[in-house]
Amino acid sequence: MKIVEQIKQPIAFEMNLFEKKFQLSMSSKVALLNRITHYIVNRKGKQMRPMFVFLVAKIVSGEVNERTYRGASVIELIHTATLVHDDVVDDSNRRRGFFSVNALWKNKIAVLIGDYFLSKGLLLSIDNNDFDLLKIISVAVREMSEGELLQIEKARKLDITEAVYYEIIRQKTATLIAACCSLGAASVKPDSEHVERMRKFGELIGMAFQIKDDLFDYGDDQIGKPTGIDIKEQKLTLPLIYVMNQVEKKDKDWLINSIKNHNKDKDRVKQVIAFVKEKGGLEYATKVMKGYQKEALDTLGTYPESEFKAALKLMVNYVIDRKK
Repeated sequence: MKIVEQIKQPIAFEMNLFEKKFQLSMSSKVALLNRITHYIVNRKGKQMRPMFVFLVAKIVSGEVNERTYRGASVIELIHTATLVHDDVVDDSNRRRGFFSVNALWKNKIAVLIGDYFLSKGLLLSIDNNDFDLLKIISVAVREMSEGELLQIEKARKLDITEAVYYEIIRQKTATLIAACCSLGAASVKPDSEHVERMRKFGELIGMAFQIKDDLFDYGDDQIGKPTGIDIKEQKLTLPLIYVMNQVEKKDKDWLINSIKNHNKDKDRVKQVIAFVKEKGGLEYATKVMKGYQKEALDTLGTYPESEFKAALKLMVNYVIDRKK
């Protein structure tokens, strides 16, 4: 059995019911909207985010309720909105191997679809007085936007320190997983210590997840993302930042010059990748990633053994061991 299916097993009933509720929450009187939402729903990914919401609710209280389903729907609606907008921003024609919304219906419609999902998500919370859940999600959206903008600002100057890198990935990636986990806890045990504990748990997983993604850029396997793409896009990630701070000035200047002025030169990008590997950049990033993994698993230690805890442990390890 695939690991994702194993993780999903203890919440299979909830996930099936969630899919039905989620489709209902997306419906509209506009035929074009329904056609596009149908296209998006049928090309969904692994659905890790709702899985976090349900597993956390279960580990915290042993059950889920209507607020848990609404929270999972809101997270999925808002996450989908950000993905549709991301594809427009990146001028990307593919998403998970299929055509993106902007490739099929052009940018104007894609932006409006993203706005529609966002408002649907907000209204789902407001109509049901889930203001605590809405706050968790709204903070996540704000942080994601700040993280993306911080990364763009720093990419122009190429002056990212390790501390700034962690702040970027915390906001850009970890904050959404953190929101899923705190939302799961808040849906069943509002105002309890579980909400913050599970937020931190999600944040740790998110940090590990993004570092793993950065490591893929140095892999030789075909892992859904071509090697060296971050360097081509002038994104400074942990292996490179670490090496830049270790080497002497002439090597650092060569690295910065390579990224600034030769990032489209395939041979030069290969040289940069080889240099980062040689100087221990990958080992260092792996060590940091495993540190986050251990901290996440330690956080789960406060909860009694259950199939939901086992599934969350599996999820933490899957983030580190996945091949794409």
